[in-house]
Amino acid sequence: MSYSLGIDIGGTFTDIVVYDHARGRQLNRKVLTTHDDPARAVAAGVEGLLRQHRLPARDFTRVVHATTLFTNALIERGGAVTGLITTAGFGDTLEIGRERKFELYDLNIVKPEPLVPRNRRVEVRERLRADGSVERRLDPREVAAGAKTLVDAGVTSIAIVFLHAYANGKHEAEAARAIARRHRGIAVTTSHEVAPEIREYERASTTVANAYIKPLARQYLDAMARRVAGLGIPAPLLLMLSSGGLTHVAEAERTPVQMLESGPAAGALAAAFFGREDSRGNLLAFDMGGTTAKLSLVDGGEPLTAYAFEAARQKRFMEGSGLPIRISTIELIEIGAGGGSIASVDEIGLLKVGPRSAGSHPGPASYGLGGTEPTVTDADFLLGYLNPDYFAGGEVRVDMAAARAALERLAGRVRLSPTDVAWGIHDVVNENMASAARVHIAERGRDPRDYALLCTGGAGPVHAWGVAHKLGLRQVICPPAAGVASALGLLVAPARVDRVATVGIRLDRDSPVALERAFRRLEDEARAVMADTGLKLESATVRRLADGRFLGQGFDLVVDLPDGPYGDGEASRERLTAAFETAYREKFALTPPDVPIEFINIRVAVRAPVSETAMGESEGGLPLGQTTGQSISEGAETGMALPLARHTDVEPGTAVKGTRAAYFRESHGFVESTVYDRARLAPGDEVRGPAVVEEEGSTLVIGPGGIARVATSGNLVVTLP
Repeated sequence: MSYSLGIDIGGTFTDIVVYDHARGRQLNRKVLTTHDDPARAVAAGVEGLLRQHRLPARDFTRVVHATTLFTNALIERGGAVTGLITTAGFGDTLEIGRERKFELYDLNIVKPEPLVPRNRRVEVRERLRADGSVERRLDPREVAAGAKTLVDAGVTSIAIVFLHAYANGKHEAEAARAIARRHRGIAVTTSHEVAPEIREYERASTTVANAYIKPLARQYLDAMARRVAGLGIPAPLLLMLSSGGLTHVAEAERTPVQMLESGPAAGALAAAFFGREDSRGNLLAFDMGGTTAKLSLVDGGEPLTAYAFEAARQKRFMEGSGLPIRISTIELIEIGAGGGSIASVDEIGLLKVGPRSAGSHPGPASYGLGGTEPTVTDADFLLGYLNPDYFAGGEVRVDMAAARAALERLAGRVRLSPTDVAWGIHDVVNENMASAARVHIAERGRDPRDYALLCTGGAGPVHAWGVAHKLGLRQVICPPAAGVASALGLLVAPARVDRVATVGIRLDRDSPVALERAFRRLEDEARAVMADTGLKLESATVRRLADGRFLGQGFDLVVDLPDGPYGDGEASRERLTAAFETAYREKFALTPPDVPIEFINIRVAVRAPVSETAMGESEGGLPLGQTTGQSISEGAETGMALPLARHTDVEPGTAVKGTRAAYFRESHGFVESTVYDRARLAPGDEVRGPAVVEEEGSTLVIGPGGIARVATSGNLVVTLP
């Protein structure tokens, strides 16, 4: 017997998936996240699954984990007290930035506050030239004195950012050793290890962000590894990276900044994996959980990759309003729209939803844990989309009276009926997500109508119908166990290591051999890190990229390069030139005549896939091991059209659980809708809307006129009218 374990910790729920390789089945559990100690919820959830299904812990061969903890630490400013040691004259880099306003005409603009205030920055006299040669040697005693000043001020983590360290990391390494000798408990981050590429502000911002979360990451990842080992599971802990690859604990603790988007990346990978058979490879991955919604494009079966992003934006859709982070990441947009998003009325009487979230504690009013403010989840219960007796597979006891009371209070403020307010909350949050999707798609020059919407997350299938309508999409795809799809994405993710270096090579005068040497060095570094993940290097593939531009341009374009080796002859130079010009024309249609090409940075992405048995299907194409929920509502409706589920007389084994009233604006109110048990749907079955399809971790809503069929892949493919 052999099992794999996927753990995805979100802002509201922690999703746990066990995959049974021998039987081709998956076992799922959703538990509320314990924010004071996230590992506690993981341990309780995993232990419950092991006990319930009598799984021997010793047979687990793979454990993969993703978390939003580090992103939240940046957003909420909950990281370590951090200091910065930098080259004399560069102590204000974090404030100066790019000297660009993200909103040109806003006189009261608020830029993101640096993670390290000015009084915790120390300048030392050292200097490297742009080619890495030493102009002024570093004095380790000056570094030690500066570090002592920072430690005395309460600093527990220090970032070291020296000018031109991307070209030569010698001074930074020397400074790190000087600090380590005198202050063993202090975490140290050097820029040449985290972001070894040109551009001072972005390199400093990335290094400081890594230092800010490094002590937290070390403490958290060590605790998580101990919890897993304490359950008797011998498999090493692997971590999901923002790029969609995996790495081991030691590498994640060294550069935790690479994990900032690990949870959303897993959702995008899951979408690409599950949507491959039932689309043309073009998907809008829509992952909506309890706290946030994530949207990403999948083209040709692969999520798009970016090599920079902004964390903790002041304005969610405004580029330049956040902290620039130079890492490889799956391209996505994330907004504060989840099941726990709180609805309120602004100063001019308009209904607003999010970005504030009720989280897991106290959670939405319907959780019965003390929450009193109305949320998206409360509205979805009142609209008949969710079953109060089968929410999160029965893990959460639902208090419908509290949900009604919260919505009635808001309804009184806006002088509408509770039903209209509940629909307004549902519709507003759908519009928020559709607006974000339009921006994300338009920025990449795509047409949304060319994509199918693949929905995951606990709330994604509930809202997919409305979001797809607003975007003009014709198809929605809902995979099996959509509520825990991000955790499933962890189990299909390859090991991946990305490396970058600044080279500054011109193709008209420099030899391609120098480029080949630089690529080989990066590939060797990446393979050495990958060897520690336990996957076989002989299955690894290498992708070469470069940040190129025509000489004199002020921006770079990341392009794929042909496989090496590159020789000294004209053939290699022509291949490299053709690769860049082809990518440039795809982006801008034309290339300038007779202008030399310059490669500023080079990048490698080394990937090793998991074994072919990583994911399989059970008989009928659907995952096994899911319990059949009951759909019984208690109590009579008072003052609202709260739908009641009624079990009909159906044949044993049928997928129909009963009917209940669900609200659809196109039908002008509540409509009697058939309720299906997804676990009993078989390939070829057809579901006609209005309908609700329930499973343990999520609920798919199909509106009037919609037709869903169960594909051989197990996906529910919904065609909109």
